[in-house]
Amino acid sequence: MQSPKGPNPVAAICNALSHEYGDSLARLMLIQGMTLADLINSLLRSPIKNSEAIRLVTHALGSVDFLVEPQIVGPSHIAYIYDRPGSLHVVDIGIDTTQGQLASTGIRLCLRDRETI
Repeated sequence: MQSPKGPNPVAAICNALSHEYGDSLARLMLIQGMTLADLINSLLRSPIKNSEAIRLVTHALGSVDFLVEPQIVGPSHIAYIYDRPGSLHVVDIGIDTTQGQLASTGIRLCLRDRETI
């Protein structure tokens, strides 16, 4: 898979997806979309630290690099779900909105600029 030059968040996400799913499936996921849960899963299984994986997820949700559906409008808050009480090991993310919480399985992302891959 062709990744952007330099250490940037999109390249790191592409690499994590390729590591977990292989180049062809990762490319398809980036173009046609994936759930936030799929992205989290691939980042947490990649050889990067948990904190870096969560930073990349947060980047994807708030950047212009990815289209996010449903569109999150109005006040929102990222809710981190931890491994166990007192742990700093994040295992999932939800988004709290004025309409309720969106689970990671209900949020879809796709790469906005398909020339990147």
